[in-house]
Amino acid sequence: MATLARRLFKVALFVGLFCLAVPFVHTYPEPWTESQTTAWLHAANRLGIRDPDDLYIPLVLLGDLLVAVVLYVAIMKVWRWYQGRKSTWRDSG
Repeated sequence: MATLARRLFKVALFVGLFCLAVPFVHTYPEPWTESQTTAWLHAANRLGIRDPDDLYIPLVLLGDLLVAVVLYVAIMKVWRWYQGRKSTWRDSG
C-alpha cells in the first residue's frame, strides 16, 4: 500500500509540475515580431503546416514537458540526498 501511495504521489507531483510549467514557459501574451512571424511561417510551410500556431503550440508543450521532467528529476535527487543525510544524522547521534 505504501508503494502505491508513493507512486501516486510521484505521478501527482509530475502532473502538478507540468501544470505549473504550462502558464509560465512560453512567450504569450507577448505578440510575435514580424521577423518571428516570418520565421515561424517559413518553418511551418516547410513542414506542410498552414498555421504557424499549429507548429508553435506542440513545441511549447514539449518545452513544458522538458521543464517538468528536469524539475521532477531535480526534486527526486534532492529528496534522496535529504533522506540519505537524514539517516546518517540518526546513525551518528
